[in-house]
Amino acid sequence: MPCRTVRKRNRSRMVGAVAAAAVASLVLGACGSTKDSADSAGGGKGDGTGKVGVILPLLTSPFWQSYNDYVPKMAKSEDVDALKTVNSNSDPSQQITDINNQLNQGVEGLVVAPLDSAAIEAGLDQAERKGVPVVAVDVAPDKGKVAMVVRANNVAYGEKACDYLGKQIPSGKVVQIMGDLASVNGRDRSEAFRACVKKNFPKLKVLEIPAKWESDTAASKLDTLLNANPDIKGIYMQAGGVYLAPTLQTLKSKGMLKKAGQSGHITIVSNDGIPQEYDAIRKGEIDATVSQPADLYAKYGMYYIKAAMQGKTFQPGPTDHDSTIVKLPSGILEDQLPAPLVTKENVDDPELWGNTVG
Repeated sequence: MPCRTVRKRNRSRMVGAVAAAAVASLVLGACGSTKDSADSAGGGKGDGTGKVGVILPLLTSPFWQSYNDYVPKMAKSEDVDALKTVNSNSDPSQQITDINNQLNQGVEGLVVAPLDSAAIEAGLDQAERKGVPVVAVDVAPDKGKVAMVVRANNVAYGEKACDYLGKQIPSGKVVQIMGDLASVNGRDRSEAFRACVKKNFPKLKVLEIPAKWESDTAASKLDTLLNANPDIKGIYMQAGGVYLAPTLQTLKSKGMLKKAGQSGHITIVSNDGIPQEYDAIRKGEIDATVSQPADLYAKYGMYYIKAAMQGKTFQPGPTDHDSTIVKLPSGILEDQLPAPLVTKENVDDPELWGNTVG
């Protein structure tokens, strides 16, 4: 039985405290393999109550703005007492300060979207020393203790973009506008795209722009690259939330923004699944994007932090929400949520989260 159905039924019946605790244990068992492990999950009261801090990486991207909007809704649906979100404003050092500030406020759980996969270890160590469990969202840490990483398969992002571009473009130059390589997301997408092209589409030449998730950097470097390579045929943007607008503006300023089907059209694949990308697909300005699940990041970030505060842990294997929990080389567990490719054929699918927000 799906977890969400059981939880809703439990709330509506308003069962007693003892019965609710027993049912909560049953619900967790239905969502993959679990076991009681209060010591390993971190401190807390053991009943899933207590304040939870939620730390964002940035709010300059429509993707993270959407995630931020989902957080209080999903906290309420998962019965989590989440504090107002904190924005680290693209600064890894500030993010460590934010974690410490939340810990000093006495939170009993943290949901963090790391900016830097290595730097976040300092904040995770602080949380572990205080016995506070942490769930990482979107980015996996290189080291440090987290109860779960809620993320999609970022290697698949790069491979899906490669496969789409390769099938549309027989040969020529393609550009990948990369994310921050200090983040495992930037590394996974970049390496996967590069390796896939080399293996499956050897007639394509990959040009690369390291853009650190910065729109201004993407715009200026793309402008320079296009001056030297006006014959590019494809672009892979690793984050539509920060790269879509500057990419389209740069192409337009050079008279290179041609709609799909027109002569000279540059095939563009993106990542994120924000409404702006869907509009661009409908207009023929870009061709595809991978929908990164902002709604599910918020939902399962709350789900797993509550489980950790109850002393629950999970085992690798399939879940009941169309995902798979895997063990990373670091030993950390990651729930890899589904992230579908969106094209003109399915862009109007009402199930896509990007079609449910304004």
